[in-house]
Amino acid sequence: MSSRGEITRTDIAAAVVSLAAEATELESRVDELRQELAHLKERMKAVSTALGQLPPT
Repeated sequence: MSSRGEITRTDIAAAVVSLAAEATELESRVDELRQELAHLKERMKAVSTALGQLPPT
C-alpha cells in the first residue's frame, strides 16, 4: 500500500498471487481428505464384513 493508503497495482498483484497459492494448498488438502475418506470407507466396510461373520451369541 502506498504511503497515502492507496491500493496499488502491485498490491493487487501480490494479493492475487497470495490467493492463488492459498487456493492451490486448499485444493491439495481437499484431495488428501477425499483419499482419507475413501480409506475410512474401506476400513468401515471391512469391519462391517468381519462383524457380519461373527457367530451369534
